[in-house]
Amino acid sequence: MKLVLAIIPDANKEPILNALTEANFHVIAIASTGGFLRRGKVTLLMGVEKERVQNAIRLIREYSAPAIGPELKRAVVFVLKVDHFDQF
Repeated sequence: MKLVLAIIPDANKEPILNALTEANFHVIAIASTGGFLRRGKVTLLMGVEKERVQNAIRLIREYSAPAIGPELKRAVVFVLKVDHFDQF
């Protein structure tokens, strides 16, 4: 199991969330702010089987709008090892 943590622009939230949920990923979206220009961001958290991590990243990349300038990124994605996972 891996934890995929993706920070995306608020404007890209709906198409990315729709694509991920249609592909049966369970996603938690948290509103956040950050970066050089302090623009609205959304932090996505997903517990993902390691075999599906690349598919999740591909969907985030595919449904992200193009960057407007060189200082603005479309997404920042972290993939973290999960030693233990419980679901109640």
